[in-house]
Amino acid sequence: MQRVGVHKILCSGPGDISGALTLIDAGEIDPADIVAVMGKTEGNGCVNDFTREYATRAWCHALAPRLDMTADDVEHRIAFVMSGGTEGVLSPHFTVFTRKVTDDTHDGAPRLAIGIAFTRAFLPEELGTTVQVKETAQAVKEAMAEAGIASTADVHFVQVKCPLLTSTKIADALSRGQTPVAHETYESMGASRAASALGVAVATGEIAESAVSNESINADWSLFSGVASASAGIEIDYNVVIVMGMSRASDSPYVIDHGVMDDAIDADSLRACLQRLDIDPGMGRAALAERIVNVFGKAEASPDGKVRGVRHTMLNDSDINSTRHARAAVGAVVASVVGQSAVYVSGGAEHQGPAGGGPFAVVARV
Repeated sequence: MQRVGVHKILCSGPGDISGALTLIDAGEIDPADIVAVMGKTEGNGCVNDFTREYATRAWCHALAPRLDMTADDVEHRIAFVMSGGTEGVLSPHFTVFTRKVTDDTHDGAPRLAIGIAFTRAFLPEELGTTVQVKETAQAVKEAMAEAGIASTADVHFVQVKCPLLTSTKIADALSRGQTPVAHETYESMGASRAASALGVAVATGEIAESAVSNESINADWSLFSGVASASAGIEIDYNVVIVMGMSRASDSPYVIDHGVMDDAIDADSLRACLQRLDIDPGMGRAALAERIVNVFGKAEASPDGKVRGVRHTMLNDSDINSTRHARAAVGAVVASVVGQSAVYVSGGAEHQGPAGGGPFAVVARV
């Protein structure tokens, strides 16, 4: 039996984990129980966003002496996923997941369960290909097993942190006679997210592995997952996988449900999800804050250049990348529904929900 804890902690910057240390010193969080940390950092969310690595290293160095291990060992024990970009009303924060194994028995309803896994390191030429798809699918299955989630129907959110191609990695592949999926670093972020998302879809049975080819990755938008969330970063060479779902092997005081936004302004899907969790969207800010721990979601500028048939300009802005526009837009929609701006909205939703939309999940207190 597992008991999962969830703590949302605000921060003044990517290196500020004072709030977490306060909870640790107060005995509210046991560092040995931390299995995952998902953070929103205030960088640009693009290739050169080093706030993600900064935040991860801050956590690792702070936890290392408390776990009696090196910072590098901490990074490979805990699943760290830092998503850059808090445009608009989004507020930088961390969500800490703990898991304690108990001898208790639980005959009640399923509760929130969490599992993590790591793929091997990828060669530069493997990013954005079926190799990354297969390795990610295997990691998702491993994380499901660790979480005690017996059925793919009980999986409600799969967060993946994946690598991207730097100019050095691209040059390395070319020097060995290999062809990387992209010759432009920013483009590689989308390719890596796409392959990772399709790996989730294969693992959860949303699509058949045979339906995925190198040519369909980042191209065939009919292939997607309704539970995948992938974030690419310069700070890793492998995929980090966090699976959240419901399990009778958990007696945690939290539940999770998910939905899919059809487009960037689809607040109705979020409200419907809240109602499935027995949360009245109109119950008032204070009451909503008592029930909702956090919302995790994906956002993207619709590739057809339209939202509900009306033209948008996010893809034509030469000054601000479209992923930053999308995070700001969807972040505002989500915040307006749940009454809090410290929500996890990640940009770039290739194969994560329908084109122009994106999956989301709500973690709530019972």
